[in-house]
Amino acid sequence: MIMMMLNSTQVSYFTFGAYFDLGLFKYLLFIISMCFYVVTICTNVLLIVVICMNRSLHEPMYLFLCSLFVNELFGSTGLFPFLLVQILSDTHTVSFSSCYLQIFCLYTYANVQFYNLAVMSYDRYLAICYPLQYNTYMAFNKVIRLLVLTWVFPFLSNVIMISLSASLRLCGNIIDRLFCDNFSVVKLACSDTTIIYIYGLMYTFIVLFGLAILIFYTYMRILRVCISGSKQTREKAVSTCTPHLASLLNFFFGCFFEIAQGRFDMNRAPILLRICLSLYFLTCQPLFNPLMYGLNLTKIRIICKSLVSGQM
Repeated sequence: MIMMMLNSTQVSYFTFGAYFDLGLFKYLLFIISMCFYVVTICTNVLLIVVICMNRSLHEPMYLFLCSLFVNELFGSTGLFPFLLVQILSDTHTVSFSSCYLQIFCLYTYANVQFYNLAVMSYDRYLAICYPLQYNTYMAFNKVIRLLVLTWVFPFLSNVIMISLSASLRLCGNIIDRLFCDNFSVVKLACSDTTIIYIYGLMYTFIVLFGLAILIFYTYMRILRVCISGSKQTREKAVSTCTPHLASLLNFFFGCFFEIAQGRFDMNRAPILLRICLSLYFLTCQPLFNPLMYGLNLTKIRIICKSLVSGQM
């Protein structure tokens, strides 16, 4: 280890080992990825505009949805422009600073997404379990505080993570991924990584597990009310909770695939499967959510239809 540290130098760039020569097919892949990115941008921007421009949608649930869609734009922009450049490039490298910028964007996106989904679970819990007190519990000032917390806390936690990770001395520069991620960079370190692992474990168990418990608790309470409540209560729960549950499941599957990529040896898996699993979380989620909510929530669906038909 001492010899490795003496022979190591400060890394100025990283090389991606997951790319391979596609020949002329790289142009087809570029066009497909570009179309995916454009559709993602358009669908999320459409729903953000619909929510912001219609006063009937200025309710807590839709404000949280607006935050979710803004985050989808943030996450997509953290991946796709970089991915498009790499697809066309012959040398798949990225500078040290650009790599950490992407890590910050993607990790902030994932954390904000989880916070958003947890807050939306809490909102649905209050709306269904305490309908008469809902407006009191979810006053405008409280909604703003929750939205600020949803963005500021992940931002600060990732600043700390990047600060710890960027100070490491690295003994290699090859990342076996399609994009930058913190775990792959930390694995290249030949200096002590104990503090980073302790910070990661503390954040995971205290914050992320805490949010997961909140989500589980709120849905258990919602289920209990639906079983003992009226038909109207069950219909309200199904109409508003179905897209949220679908979004949660999609998020957890994406997280599992992403964690599996970094923690387990995937070299024996087919290269196409590895690529799909690697990109699932960052490509499907930003497009899945606006389509799911846009098609299932009646108010948004009606306004979008009138927008498309030119009746507004």
